[in-house]
Amino acid sequence: MREMQKEVDAYISQFKEGYFSPLSMLARMTEEVGELAREVNHTYGEKPKKRGEADNSIEYELGDILFIVICFANSLGIDLQKAHEMVLEKFNTRDANRWTKRDT
Repeated sequence: MREMQKEVDAYISQFKEGYFSPLSMLARMTEEVGELAREVNHTYGEKPKKRGEADNSIEYELGDILFIVICFANSLGIDLQKAHEMVLEKFNTRDANRWTKRDT
């Protein structure tokens, strides 16, 4: 995750504009999540794509969301590896017995 953050930072750092403000990034993330919802609806829902509509994929939209999440974290100085570890710790403690475990 840290390597991805460095890679995104190297890309963004080549532009004078740099990272967008947190509010702009939140708006951008919301747009990307909407595009993901549209793709999921086309793939698994009852709404087929219009004839001639561009082919996007759930994978592509998730990639867009990952990119903006990394930009958001970088702009705020958040280490996503550490954030990920904190979330997993939370799930492994608070939610340890919340779900039915598979037999191993």
